[in-house]
Amino acid sequence: MKKQSLSIHEGYEKDNQKTMAPPIYLSTAYEFDSTQHAADLFALKQLGNIYTRLMNPTNAVFEKRLASLEGGTACISTSSGMAAIFGTIINLCEAGDNIIVSSGIYGGTTTLTDHTIKRLGITTKKFDLTKVDSLEKLIDDKTKIILFESLSNPTTVVPDIQTIVNIADKAGVITVVDNTVATPILCNPIKLGCDIVVHSTSKYINGQGTALGGAIIDSKNCAKKLKNNDKYKHFSEPDMSYHGLVYNDLPFPAFATRMVLAILRDIGITASPMNSWLMTNSLETLYLRIKQHSDNALCVAKFLTKCQDVKVVNYPGLENDKNHKFAKKYFCGEYFSGLLSFDVGSLEKAKTIVDNIKLFSIVVNIGDSKSIITHPASTTHQQLSSDELNKAGISEGLIRLSIGLEHIDDLIDALKKVIK
Repeated sequence: MKKQSLSIHEGYEKDNQKTMAPPIYLSTAYEFDSTQHAADLFALKQLGNIYTRLMNPTNAVFEKRLASLEGGTACISTSSGMAAIFGTIINLCEAGDNIIVSSGIYGGTTTLTDHTIKRLGITTKKFDLTKVDSLEKLIDDKTKIILFESLSNPTTVVPDIQTIVNIADKAGVITVVDNTVATPILCNPIKLGCDIVVHSTSKYINGQGTALGGAIIDSKNCAKKLKNNDKYKHFSEPDMSYHGLVYNDLPFPAFATRMVLAILRDIGITASPMNSWLMTNSLETLYLRIKQHSDNALCVAKFLTKCQDVKVVNYPGLENDKNHKFAKKYFCGEYFSGLLSFDVGSLEKAKTIVDNIKLFSIVVNIGDSKSIITHPASTTHQQLSSDELNKAGISEGLIRLSIGLEHIDDLIDALKKVIK
């Protein structure tokens, strides 16, 4: 099936009630038929529901649907996008390991990878998304992850994904791609050879800012890379917390299985069934929304290029944008997301625009049906030092727009009143 059909039908098989919408299973636990049935479930001799921290029927519908849209083998829903990234890191890494992260990545991911995981003994190296050839020399025997975004937030860089994949595959390192902004409608990193995809489903997938959530999508690429790879011995060695279970020997995706049996079990970063139900419903309109977000954003970007106050416009849909080449190569079709940024040259001008614009709301979320304006240097990336901001390409005059679904004439009119 095509993406439009998958996003509506995949993962849900109607029960005896024949409800068109998937039910919400708000249950923490499930009854076993017998002590033997319970034992078989815990021993993985039989598949079924045990406890919602591990699995839930409502979560399962959403997971199957998103995995299908991404071209993955399995999906694990989480409580937030940051939980998805953190869970992925601790599923692959241990003290003494390092990860390589793109310098222009989302501010919350930067603070997690630059600071928080240091306390766990995991260190971070940085690479420039616009100079991916420099990535190879950063890899060593302890490198476990190369983490980047398919469309960076807020600088809208589209990396040379194929070059990154080639370098990672040569070194046997897992690639983790944050596909939040592009969504599976615009980009499918797994089909381009990447290993793991993560999402903040709170953004475009939800589309209305009503629920927090995250997702991790496993792939066949990842399973092959984990097999007989000394970098990831814990997938081939007995897990003594699970009676000597060896994940690579199971007939299930090794990464996703360990994510459930070890990480969700011990850390509890599980998605709420209510939120998964909201996400599942939102997936049904994702294709249409992404098209409209993208159409509106392109019109706004073209308008901004004609404004004398605007020094630079970052949007890969513009033919003269430095990221247009790779967006055309790696994105699916003629759409380029609802996210853009532009630089007005100074903090004072940026604050004046953000504080006085109508229709746009000052919010740090993205992907909402309502248009959003943000000053990244003082909000989403405020924790970064001046040097870190400079390396990430985020100036004091940079403004980020998440273009919503309003009529384009109203959006342009609102911008005209605050930008010359």
